[in-house]
Amino acid sequence: MILTPAPPDFETVHSIDRNAFGLPIVERTDAYGRELVVTDGSGELHVRLGDERAARCPAVLVPLDSMGELRADVALHFARHLAGERTGLLPAALRLTSFQKRRLTQLLHAFDVHDLGGGPRDVAAKVLASDHAHRRSVEWKDSHARRKANRLIHDSIALVERGYLKLLRGL
Repeated sequence: MILTPAPPDFETVHSIDRNAFGLPIVERTDAYGRELVVTDGSGELHVRLGDERAARCPAVLVPLDSMGELRADVALHFARHLAGERTGLLPAALRLTSFQKRRLTQLLHAFDVHDLGGGPRDVAAKVLASDHAHRRSVEWKDSHARRKANRLIHDSIALVERGYLKLLRGL
């Protein structure tokens, strides 16, 4: 979510109190301003402050793109949080199912094994915990564990090379 200073003729009901956020789990500054990653019990919220005026007189910038509706939901969640209201969970598109969490964990583990020089047999043994990885070449070649390990390697590389952006769009 992007915060920008509200125009001077708007009444500001809530300035942003750093204590309202709690402690940020990530805070970094770059050429575009400061980014905070905070958690409020319902999930992580990524907030970008263009400058310090955005904290004193905040307005939410919602780009009108394919994610506009999702961004508006997150902005409403944020406004409720600032007002001290119950916020509930983040929009469903931003929440991972337990299956998605397991799959992403598996993909990242497979990428780590592959990145350290491991091949499909290593991924099958370490990530899939498959005994097929220790079989003879003829049996390994026709193994479902080999096919799954190759898919994991392929998908993990795609995820790390900008595929993770789909997660941010709620896809």
